[in-house]
Amino acid sequence: MTHTAPLVWHKSSYSNGSGGNCIAAAAPDRSTILVRDTKVPGGQILNFTCEAWQDFVTCVQRPDWSVRA
Repeated sequence: MTHTAPLVWHKSSYSNGSGGNCIAAAAPDRSTILVRDTKVPGGQILNFTCEAWQDFVTCVQRPDWSVRA
């Protein structure tokens, strides 16, 4: 995937800068969401369709969802 315009990354308003686990997301076009670790901005970028990203967000907003280590 090649993008000509610079990406505009958005970080969660819940991120308080205390070094926690946070991601940033960018939307280079109407059908793609890119996600990266805010602590490693030059690292790997995950690529999702908008539908897959919405499914993920819906899932983690459920009250019975929890992180399992």
